[in-house]
Amino acid sequence: MKYSIMFSGAGVGETYLKEAGFDCVVANELERKRADFHKHSHPNAHMVCGDICEENNFNDFVEASIANDVELLIATPPCQGFSLSGKNKSHVQMVEDARNFLIFKVFDAIERIKPSYVLIENVPRFLKMNYPYKGELYSVIDLLKELYGDEYDVDWQILNAMDYGTPQSRKRAFIKIFKKDLKWEWPEKSEKITTVREAISHLPSIESGEKSKHSQHFGRKHSANHILWMKHTPTGQSAFKNKVHYPKNKMGNMINGYHDAYARMSWDKPAPTITIRSDAISSNSKVHPGRLKTNNTYSDARVLSILELMLLSSLPEDWDIPEWATELLLRQVIGESVPPLMIRKIVEKIQ
Repeated sequence: MKYSIMFSGAGVGETYLKEAGFDCVVANELERKRADFHKHSHPNAHMVCGDICEENNFNDFVEASIANDVELLIATPPCQGFSLSGKNKSHVQMVEDARNFLIFKVFDAIERIKPSYVLIENVPRFLKMNYPYKGELYSVIDLLKELYGDEYDVDWQILNAMDYGTPQSRKRAFIKIFKKDLKWEWPEKSEKITTVREAISHLPSIESGEKSKHSQHFGRKHSANHILWMKHTPTGQSAFKNKVHYPKNKMGNMINGYHDAYARMSWDKPAPTITIRSDAISSNSKVHPGRLKTNNTYSDARVLSILELMLLSSLPEDWDIPEWATELLLRQVIGESVPPLMIRKIVEKIQ
């Protein structure tokens, strides 16, 4: 089945779609590096790099989709405007963020391409946004039903990636739109939750600045203070609980921070949501779980390596990465994306 994708990013979420029988023929991405990354993974797809709100870009995307007989449209509008980790904390702020109205370009694409299936994905808060239409306010679900209810079924759920084989707790809102004579069920939940231990414990222990045989398994360099605090932080805990080596300022006073900052992950749970700030020890629960050493300190006083992030996001160990991709770009595109195993399980239920 041929598909087009709007707001494709680097195409991380599409990693398993080819082997599941889906062929990307058209893609759109605003940022050049992410577009080039997507092109590396999908060399035969027609890439429209630029603002989809510009008429030429939108027409290019739509016309290429029609010419290629696209049956599935995937849309992942930017989530920063909705995310609780972003700047917008209220509905008023969300309404004032132009990114949150990119969904209307998806509506325009549905109108013109008329695909058999549409998958829209975003953070759960996306479902709470109210949009103006004909003098009334509609949630995205109600608006979709108002616009397309005669021709399409509209179904939605908030799913957690850890329930579908990914060793990471990551909730996302998924909206399925499909023509009324077709079927598209939701995937079944996995019988077992995969833990951090099962996903990455086979990898060698490395410290900050160290390298391993695998090109993507290396320890990011951290400051001496950060390393000291984390060496004395047990698995699953925050350095703020340390009696001596806790996060301090230059005056020796404990700095302000959230309870999950400067924190190690737990071995026997799924990883917390991986974000674009996986490079920062101070970010929420981004530090390797560590192993207790004979001197009562803990190993791996560092954030997760790229390889560890890959495995916790359900990416394969031999993921095809462009040679030019930097560490920070890889951290960003992994943190931005829905785990690809989750996307595969949803779309392969198309009948």
